[in-house]
Amino acid sequence: MQPDVLFRELHQPGRPLVLFNIWDAGSARAVQEAGASALATGSASVAGALGYEDGQELPLDLLLTVVRRIRQSSDLPLSVDFEAGYSDDLNQIAANAARLQDLGVVGINLEDGIPPEQGIRPAREHAARIAAIRDRTDLFVNGRTDLFLQNPATRHADLIEDALARASLYAQAGAGCFFAPGLADAGLIATLCRECPLPVNIMAAPSAPPANELAALQVARISHGPFPWRAAMAALTQAAGEEFRILA
Repeated sequence: MQPDVLFRELHQPGRPLVLFNIWDAGSARAVQEAGASALATGSASVAGALGYEDGQELPLDLLLTVVRRIRQSSDLPLSVDFEAGYSDDLNQIAANAARLQDLGVVGINLEDGIPPEQGIRPAREHAARIAAIRDRTDLFVNGRTDLFLQNPATRHADLIEDALARASLYAQAGAGCFFAPGLADAGLIATLCRECPLPVNIMAAPSAPPANELAALQVARISHGPFPWRAAMAALTQAAGEEFRILA
């Protein structure tokens, strides 16, 4: 089966694809050896590992270098966090996405947040970006909304209607999945999964339900975002600190 077809078929509500997000070729090998069905980068993780802040501060050419090394290290289907497309021009966004496809990438995340957290792009503008990419490539586009990330949890119930309207537009534009990072309330996740025209992607986080509960809510994809990289860096800091203290 072709990697892009396999990747699409892995998005099954109730039997979610788990993506333990990676940041380089070494982490790709580790996650593959742990039993992953597919791989996905996280923008904050890739940027942080190279000394950059999240929010498209990492140069696109450097991202492509990282992706190239990951593809040379693994033959699993690979999705790349493409942030907001690295341009405001539709033709350039599509051309940037085509460069990823040329490296063997099968999917991308494309967010409607304006980096770095400068508000939310109008839904139709973001849909036009998705459509431009789909016109130029066969990439599986994970249409991400930052509505829930950029608003407190107390407002999330009021944002579900907006999120569903966005999901409908993103689906019409050619998106294959709808990503709602920051949404952690089980009841709201269930509503989104029930009414969304696309398979739903939720981010695993300390405040979110565990994987088995997300599966029961009919989530189709679980992303771990920056948390694996943060955990690895915390473990490194702790191990180094313990050694330094012993010899102090």
